[in-house]
Amino acid sequence: MEMNIQPQIIPAAQQMAPQKLPGLNKGRKRKRNDDFGSQSKSRELELKKRGGKAMKLDGPGEANILPSSIPRHKSEQSGLPNGDGKTESHTGALQRLPLRKQLQQPQRHANITSQHPQSHLLKRRDALLPIRKALPIWPHAESIRAALRKNNVLVLTGETGSGKSTQVPQFLFSEKWCTKCIAITQPRRVAAISLARRVAEEMGSLFGSQGPAAQVGYSVRFDNATGPNARVKFLTEGMLLQEMLRDPELGQYSAVVVDEVHERSVNVDLILGFLKNLLEVKSNRRKAPLKIVIMSATADVESLVRFFGNGLQSSENGSQHSGAASRVGNGDDVQSESSWSGILSDEEPTANADSIKASRNDLIQKPLSSLPEATHVSTCFVEGRQYPVKTIYLSEPTQDFVEGALKMIFQIHYKEPLPGDILVFLTGQEIIESLEKLVNEYAQKMEKEVPKLLALPLFAALPQDAQQRIFTPAPHRTRKVILATNIAETSVTVSGVRFVIDCGKSKIKQFRNRLGLESLLVKPISKSAAIQRKGRAGREAPGQCYRLYTEDSYNGLEERTMPEILRCDLSHSILMMKARGVDDVVNFPFLDRPPGEALEKALLQLLHLGALTEIGTISEIGLKMSKLPLTPTLGRILLEAAAPERDCLLEVIDIISALSVETNIFLNLVSEERKEEAEAARRDLYKRAGDHMTLLTTVQRYAEENSDRKAWCERHFVSHRAMQNVMNIRKQLRQQCTQLKLLPPSSISSPTSSMPSESHTQNILHCFLRGFLANTATLMPDGSYRTLMYKQTVAIHPSSVMFGRKTEAIVFSEFVFTTKAWAKGVSAVQNDWVGDIVGKVFGC
Repeated sequence: MEMNIQPQIIPAAQQMAPQKLPGLNKGRKRKRNDDFGSQSKSRELELKKRGGKAMKLDGPGEANILPSSIPRHKSEQSGLPNGDGKTESHTGALQRLPLRKQLQQPQRHANITSQHPQSHLLKRRDALLPIRKALPIWPHAESIRAALRKNNVLVLTGETGSGKSTQVPQFLFSEKWCTKCIAITQPRRVAAISLARRVAEEMGSLFGSQGPAAQVGYSVRFDNATGPNARVKFLTEGMLLQEMLRDPELGQYSAVVVDEVHERSVNVDLILGFLKNLLEVKSNRRKAPLKIVIMSATADVESLVRFFGNGLQSSENGSQHSGAASRVGNGDDVQSESSWSGILSDEEPTANADSIKASRNDLIQKPLSSLPEATHVSTCFVEGRQYPVKTIYLSEPTQDFVEGALKMIFQIHYKEPLPGDILVFLTGQEIIESLEKLVNEYAQKMEKEVPKLLALPLFAALPQDAQQRIFTPAPHRTRKVILATNIAETSVTVSGVRFVIDCGKSKIKQFRNRLGLESLLVKPISKSAAIQRKGRAGREAPGQCYRLYTEDSYNGLEERTMPEILRCDLSHSILMMKARGVDDVVNFPFLDRPPGEALEKALLQLLHLGALTEIGTISEIGLKMSKLPLTPTLGRILLEAAAPERDCLLEVIDIISALSVETNIFLNLVSEERKEEAEAARRDLYKRAGDHMTLLTTVQRYAEENSDRKAWCERHFVSHRAMQNVMNIRKQLRQQCTQLKLLPPSSISSPTSSMPSESHTQNILHCFLRGFLANTATLMPDGSYRTLMYKQTVAIHPSSVMFGRKTEAIVFSEFVFTTKAWAKGVSAVQNDWVGDIVGKVFGC
């Protein structure tokens, strides 16, 4: 069951020339088991037994891609063997069935009288059970349960394909100590939603807010679908931090599972620090201890064990708790765990680590060296289900990876038979949408005999319904081409993928402490990320990975991605810590301690925003800012707009909603002719005050359009997809401002007034000055702009409506560094406005 297959490295000489495809036998469609009958009494008894739990897939099953005869290409040399087009017996997670009213949970509600409800859910659950049993993690279920009965912390390293993300919470669901909800964090919203949907299917339960008896839910930014009886809850890391503000002891949870720790986002580091503090401090409010599972694909197990083990050991030595005997095992108990299958006890780290090391395909994990004798932390390693993947490099570096990816997509499509979808890793939304357009244009020119191509984008800002399209099986004789950011590295499993195209780059945030500016940079990925990307091609069958860089370039990559907390703006993190009562941020238990300069800059910025008092405690404004799902700067702008003297909150919400989407709402056009056409169409949207007022006008006009908003976007060269996301964020922000009593309830659906007056425009820009004081620049005699606080020279970006114009001062919302330092999202302000804000902030 556990496979350890060394991927084959293919030399660069094997480059991919299109080959001809002989006629392929048509594959047979898999019969869907949709014809569910009525529920029998035995089904009701089976429901009461409540069997097993999880599965790794957060995506669908195999795509039903049925090849047929494909003509020989003119340049093809030899034929390929016939393929039967038949997919594996693997049911799609997104193969949705109609949902009826859920039976009440049998443990709590014994009266089950309905004859038919939920029969399709139970049949679906039963159909998925053999698939779950075939997962590598299934034999370790009892060992994982035993580990958490003995200790409160488990560090589980599960390779890609092991099934940890969906099965572990279900393993714990039936434990006696699990009387409340289980929280499972994910780095991205699409993963949280997809995993929750899959787990609901496997449990035979309703999903989200489909009914009060739904046992599985999710909570992501601007979307909470959790029923009152939810026992398993998937949520993004930021949402768990928000819940920690309301409930510092996480009293509603019996267990917290922190998944994808190896990505090392700043939110993960904060969560780990808070959880460690929670374990160390004995609470009389919790009758049972909180169980913690740390899960990762490639995590540094030794550092995690030491991180939690040292704190638990000092806590155990420092105090005696009445329930300690049942909570934490002693040294003798730890020794007794050495016989567990798949579990490493604290007394035998070295021998078991050797097996871990041997099981790695590409990434070698250091063996666990001498650990404290009683760390009270269990460790477990589960191999993944990985088929061999051929790796093909370029012989020479490419200057344009978009063009390289386009060529590779069509070479694979002409050369390789169906089934076999393509997953392309790109850097961001603009690149993805550009390549999507090119793929569709070239696909329309293919001969009718050639199978079709279906290009599907996947990035964080994509609306939820569009994200879920990647999990839907492709139509007959169609190959899916999924164009994704690094969101698809580990968080999302897309069934049917046989080919991966890796551009070797990704966007990362980089904060420059000396300049006080954060920028989004395109940088090479790490070896760890490259291995994760390659593994996507070998989840269900042997695959191929085409790397758009040379083998020497791969060898020169960093081993692991730098943790985000070492390279990002820490102001939001410190605000969360202060809101939770952590005043001594210097001694907070960081897994990797950030530079002192970064902490100092973040504290200073929060002080300037009014979020902290002069003695370093959180202020009333800071508490309100911490409750908003925004950066501290945007949160401060929002609160300033709610002040009676400003009275422009609805307008500022519209602008912030447009700034919160991943990319510009205006389409990025290439040809000069199209640019001129767009300039003419957008003339009534552009405002001389700058980009922020232009965004406001665009959002207002879009909201006023009641007939055909998509056609309106096409006429004005505006992204309809982005505007849908803007409207969703706008609605959620209005609701949250109502909860904070910044808006009356009647304002949630009220339209904003179009064409604000000059004084109203000044109030709006004053609000942005208050939040973006560090992003204010004044005009220099040489015609350049220099920031007020850090004396950084910036230029107005060509995409701004302010480009080519000169004004005495500007405020900008984004800093981008490419060939030079650019200011994006620019508005014109006056020097005396800047002086007023500086006087209020610095008291001069």
